[in-house]
Amino acid sequence: MSESSQQFASDNYAGICPEAWAAMAEANQGHDRAYGDDQWTARAADHFRELFETDCEVFFAFNGTAANSLALAALCQSYHSVICSETAHVETDECGAPEFFSNGSKLLLAPTENGKLTASAIREIALKRQDIHYPKPRVVTLTQATEVGTVYRPAEVRAISATCRELGLNLHMDGARFSNACAFLDCAPADLTWKAGVDVLCFGGTKNGMAVGEAILFFNKALAEDFDYRCKQAGQLASKMRYLSAPWVGLLQGDAWLKYARHANQCARLLVELVRDVPGVSLMFPVEANGVFLQLSETAIVALRAKGWRFYTFIGAGGARFMCSWDTEEERVRELAADIRLAMATG
Repeated sequence: MSESSQQFASDNYAGICPEAWAAMAEANQGHDRAYGDDQWTARAADHFRELFETDCEVFFAFNGTAANSLALAALCQSYHSVICSETAHVETDECGAPEFFSNGSKLLLAPTENGKLTASAIREIALKRQDIHYPKPRVVTLTQATEVGTVYRPAEVRAISATCRELGLNLHMDGARFSNACAFLDCAPADLTWKAGVDVLCFGGTKNGMAVGEAILFFNKALAEDFDYRCKQAGQLASKMRYLSAPWVGLLQGDAWLKYARHANQCARLLVELVRDVPGVSLMFPVEANGVFLQLSETAIVALRAKGWRFYTFIGAGGARFMCSWDTEEERVRELAADIRLAMATG
């Protein structure tokens, strides 16, 4: 298996989709203004406002860690706390960046049901301590789709939002795979965000066909005050911003973002269908986005890796995560499925 073979460890392994690549090449003609004052950044922001059917504030960051951390820092003070899932990316995979950029806001971990926060879990944590010796809960952050590939329905987001409003909490959404969630639900982005009570969304592009770049959308525009300064201070203001924003124009203007998310989701469902009847294989979580979590034998995991397959096993003994991408080929999914079947039979 060559180094360039399609893999299933992460959707970050995939390259750049043609639409994003073409837009970046087009933006590379001649000169344009720096630091976000260019036509491409304005066009990208307008595309987001059209897509979400609202006049939101739009900012661009290099990656998801910066987007999430700076957004959360804008929503709370250093003496506040952020309620998140125990498996949330901001807790497990961002090296303390949310705490760093907020000057110390504490993350409070909540139990989940299939990776999803519930209004009751949020309420319990928010009301657990209300004395001055404990960091005051101020923000709830949801991951859409979740770290285990499940998707919040609009009604679930609305229920959480109602609880947030009652308790005086802001609502942030980490949308690294927001495209996949929209594709699964076949609903308008607005219905999953501001119409359901979300204040800020970090819309992920890297995992859906872009090289770099995440968009931060403030639906509650008051919360975006001086956010441009926050981005600059954190080293997130690109001098040649058009190379971050132009790929978004390519991805958004013809709904390529949705097309590719649907394709990745379909490949994930195909993998499940191909291994569903394999003895010893079980599905750990519902497959709703582009991730498949399978319970395999340890010997099968070793055998698959010996064949050159790359995937993550951070979810307990025998648990394996397989991520499909915007460019995943159906034949490659079938090859993986066949090797899983063989490895389980011989293990």
